[in-house]
Amino acid sequence: MRARFAGVALVATTLLASGCGLESSFALPFEVAPGSIRPVPELAGVEVAVGSKDFTENQVLGYLAEVALVAAGAEVRDMTNIQGSNSARQALITGDVDLSWDYTGTGWISYLGNTEPIPDERGQYEAVRDADLERNGLRWLEYSEVNNTYAFAVTEEFARTHGLRTTSDMAALIAREPDKGVFCLETEFVSRNDGFPGVAAAYGFDPGAVEVKTFGTGTIYSATSTGLCNFGEVFTTDGRIVALNLVALEDDKKFFPQYNAAIVLREEFHRAHPQVAEVMAPIVGKLDNETVLALNAEVDVDGRDPAIVARDWLVREGFVTLPTS
Repeated sequence: MRARFAGVALVATTLLASGCGLESSFALPFEVAPGSIRPVPELAGVEVAVGSKDFTENQVLGYLAEVALVAAGAEVRDMTNIQGSNSARQALITGDVDLSWDYTGTGWISYLGNTEPIPDERGQYEAVRDADLERNGLRWLEYSEVNNTYAFAVTEEFARTHGLRTTSDMAALIAREPDKGVFCLETEFVSRNDGFPGVAAAYGFDPGAVEVKTFGTGTIYSATSTGLCNFGEVFTTDGRIVALNLVALEDDKKFFPQYNAAIVLREEFHRAHPQVAEVMAPIVGKLDNETVLALNAEVDVDGRDPAIVARDWLVREGFVTLPTS
């Protein structure tokens, strides 16, 4: 069986102020064949619009869903690369998109307006799952082990030299050798309660007694890798961690909010097509931070197309196959 993507890739997607829906640009033909994902009769010909936000990881996750659903027999409309979390969320609510990936911490704090994150991953997931279904009719499927939260990163050499594995190890090193407390941080992170002041209080070090250098997010990774600072504020699934030989320290006191990736659908769509969740469940169960780090690096470091990266991983894992010529 051969299947083809029926839709379009959103390279510069925006929600129109007039409420007329989403604009899109070029077509993206793409063929895959079934592997362990077999054709699902109930999904044959069913149109599924798959959306994503406009950053690498979310695009890769979106394409994982697209390729899998195509192999199952659905007619997929590619709505990836929507600019901004709020626009992507609105597209799902209004029905421009049927399925997208989001993050439990984003749902709890940004969408549902809570100020206090829940430190336990399952607790955070269940809280956003229940609240979003009740308030907005959105169904969060079971969360993955992918947790794109904050962490402090160090070079592999620095971690090895000082025996660093956790953020508690970092705090202990600063207490012993204050001159080692050199941080590269985003400007906003420096003053936010859920940023540097909060993490310093949680781990028992004085934020005023260390040296802080402020940079844009992208620059922090390179600045940390070259030794401009010893500790850099990073996102745990960013591909540059792998590419630049950095190590993300474990947040062993669970200070930072949990941002586990999960698929979100409108409840009415989920009830009409429960097979979508069944198709995606094995893929969700296979994903973790190490896997997504490597996939993100293929895009951000190696320059590969996120759709091809997603497809090739699904092929390697046996979920889908390439059609024979």
